[in-house]
Amino acid sequence: MGRTKINVILLIILKLFLVDTTTGEETCENDREMDKLCGGHTYKSVKPLLDYFKQVRNELDQSEIKEKHISEINADLMIKYHEIVGIHEKLMKEAFQLDEYKNKIIRKENNLQLCQSKVDKLESEINSQQTTINQLTLHLSDKSNKLEICENQLKKLNSSVIEKDEKISGYSATIQNITEYQKTISLKLEERLTMLFKKDKDIEICHAEIIKLNRTSHNNIPSNCLPFGEHPGVHEIEVSGVGSFDVLCDSQLAGPGWIVIQQRIGGEENFTRDWATYRKGFGSMDSDFFLGLEKMYRLTSLQQYELYIHLVTLSGSIFYARYDDFKISDEDNGYALSLGTFRGNIENTMRDSDKMKFTTFDRDNDASSDNCAVWFNSGWWYNNCFKCNLNGLYGKDLVWWSETANYLKEAKMLIRPKDE
Repeated sequence: MGRTKINVILLIILKLFLVDTTTGEETCENDREMDKLCGGHTYKSVKPLLDYFKQVRNELDQSEIKEKHISEINADLMIKYHEIVGIHEKLMKEAFQLDEYKNKIIRKENNLQLCQSKVDKLESEINSQQTTINQLTLHLSDKSNKLEICENQLKKLNSSVIEKDEKISGYSATIQNITEYQKTISLKLEERLTMLFKKDKDIEICHAEIIKLNRTSHNNIPSNCLPFGEHPGVHEIEVSGVGSFDVLCDSQLAGPGWIVIQQRIGGEENFTRDWATYRKGFGSMDSDFFLGLEKMYRLTSLQQYELYIHLVTLSGSIFYARYDDFKISDEDNGYALSLGTFRGNIENTMRDSDKMKFTTFDRDNDASSDNCAVWFNSGWWYNNCFKCNLNGLYGKDLVWWSETANYLKEAKMLIRPKDE
């Protein structure tokens, strides 16, 4: 900048000495004039300065050109700078967008990996389900074949059923006729059986009376077990109306003189019997037996008897029940039971049967809408149906209820005259 100022000053001085010296020819012409005017010495002294001024002017011209060129370059540079700034800003925006795109791409890649995992899992499940479908298809095919076979068999069976139905219809008409005829026969049979029972009863009475009349006075037979005292076992007694018969006398359970009228000690005797069999009695005195309703009626009609019941549970516990006025009514009144006052070491369960008639599978006298003897396979003085059943099946129905069921392995019913 200082050199430029010096050059300007020199240029002003030059203009004072040189006017209109713009070209080389003009300079030479002026030199000649100066030689003429100033002489050779003066010109020679000034000439180096003029040469220098000339050189400076040339340099100044060149400098101006350069400065102009530099200004143009600077202007271009400024334009380029603004363009670069714009490009830089654009690049920054694009770099920011590129970062966003990269983040989006990363997220998309993560999502893609998750999707791929799901796809792999779904493909695995699809393969598993396809395997299951194939198995089910095979199973379905097998079932279809079997179904087709069954349908063919069903068609054959339907044809057979139709034929059977036609035959059954014919048989039904026949059966209906037979049933009506059977009802008529049953009514007649029941009438005949009733008559036969009465005849048997009359025959037994007559037979007993004949035996009684044939006996001598020195061969008198007792009517109960009291005369046998401490000699238990099977003895013969004689009772008006039924004649003489054997009884089992017991003196071990409750003292002497007891007649065993019913006994369950683990035998295999069948207690699913009809009315006539219970009336007559059945079984063996060394096992299970029932003395007979008619004998019980005849015994208890002569005098007052007491009843002693001996019970042994499956666990071995021993109980007893005692009633002071045991009676059985006659057959016309269904051999109804009467007990009297109770005492014992177990609940008064048999009271449920008091005043009830005897029931068998062919003679329904109980209070139930059904026949209890049919349901429980034994005859008994059923109410609706029972709280104790000493004629029931072993294990299931041979029971004496108290607060809980006392299932029995042994049961005995014994009677003895009360006033002797």
